[in-house]
Amino acid sequence: MPFGMKIGYKDALIQTEMGVGIMLKVAVLINGVDQQYEGLRTSLGLLCANAEVQMFVLHHEIGNMNAVYRENLEWLDEMEGEYFSDNQTNVEKHGFKHATIEEIAPRLKEADIIIPF
Repeated sequence: MPFGMKIGYKDALIQTEMGVGIMLKVAVLINGVDQQYEGLRTSLGLLCANAEVQMFVLHHEIGNMNAVYRENLEWLDEMEGEYFSDNQTNVEKHGFKHATIEEIAPRLKEADIIIPF
């Protein structure tokens, strides 16, 4: 892949399945409580497809931290995905790493793919 070339989400999965050996950096941005499950499931799927994933929960506390969401966060952690939030409650109660918007911006610049929710 040429330096600086951006590829789409489906291309990333196809290239990974074909064994091209590209480790894509993906940022998953979750900006709404109603999208927190979709964002987490997408993050897990990308990790299974051998992508490097950073998930960011922005501007809200996790709405319903039930057993299923907690297990999926633990799985994300076991698969070496990272999860960040600018909400201090998520850091204190749910184990997210704290990151301000200013700290998140350079991480987004390093990502090959940004998936917003």
